[in-house]
Amino acid sequence: MKLKVWGCRGSIATPGPDTVRYGGESTCFEIVTDSNDLIVVDAGSGIRRLGNALVKDGSRRELTLLLTHSHWDHLAGFPFFKPAFIPGYRISLCGGYDSTHSILRSLSHQMDPPYFPVDMDAMKATFVTGCSCGMGNCVNALPGVSAGHRCESIPLNHPNGGFGYKFTGKTNRSLVILTDNEIRFRHPEGLDRDAYVEFCRGADLLVHDAQYTEEEYEKTRSWGHSTFADAIDLAIDAGVRRLLIVHHDPEHTDDYLDVQSRRCAEYAAAKGASLELELCAEGSEYFL
Repeated sequence: MKLKVWGCRGSIATPGPDTVRYGGESTCFEIVTDSNDLIVVDAGSGIRRLGNALVKDGSRRELTLLLTHSHWDHLAGFPFFKPAFIPGYRISLCGGYDSTHSILRSLSHQMDPPYFPVDMDAMKATFVTGCSCGMGNCVNALPGVSAGHRCESIPLNHPNGGFGYKFTGKTNRSLVILTDNEIRFRHPEGLDRDAYVEFCRGADLLVHDAQYTEEEYEKTRSWGHSTFADAIDLAIDAGVRRLLIVHHDPEHTDDYLDVQSRRCAEYAAAKGASLELELCAEGSEYFL
């Protein structure tokens, strides 16, 4: 599998001179499976540039779109996703408790007047029913994805709910994406920490939310996001090989994140962990 990061900023897109290296686009991940199928996770502002790249390349006409949840920083780029406007593209919608209807409702609502000048009827791609997630860990065969791949889901600890995902390829390499997941606070639809440890167990790459420092978390507890230490401890306890920290706070500049990156490395080293970790940078690619 290949993972490419098109957006890893949290809460709101923050382009500008202070976010050049880590990026300012909100959440969007591109996954290319072992069979060369395309899965897109989340439609934050980063999906705009992904769509431009897909149209320019022209070789792909089918993709699966998975949403972790419907907060606006994970939807905001969809009205600018060019493939959705072009006949001949086929987009399978997955995630949530009622995949097609709930996701279409979330995507189309942000385009309703007076929020956006063009409604979803202008999108000429074919939208098809995908798979839904249920309470607890469920296993799905994604539409548009070849046999031999697995997608498992787990409820997130986040206000208004949501789902995290584990993707396993034909070679049994696994990728877990748990963005917007608060380890230290139990939200109504979330699970306890042990459930996330087991879900991540032995993953080759864990992509996890770590928006706050310990000092910031004193003021933001229950807002739905973890600290750097929370994400590292989870990865260590789950025996993860590599941790990619995402959902950077909009106030965290490149220089600030450089400092946090060093502190994260020191924290993991002090625990005697062999964990590879890094703070996510927009445009990065990872091969599993």
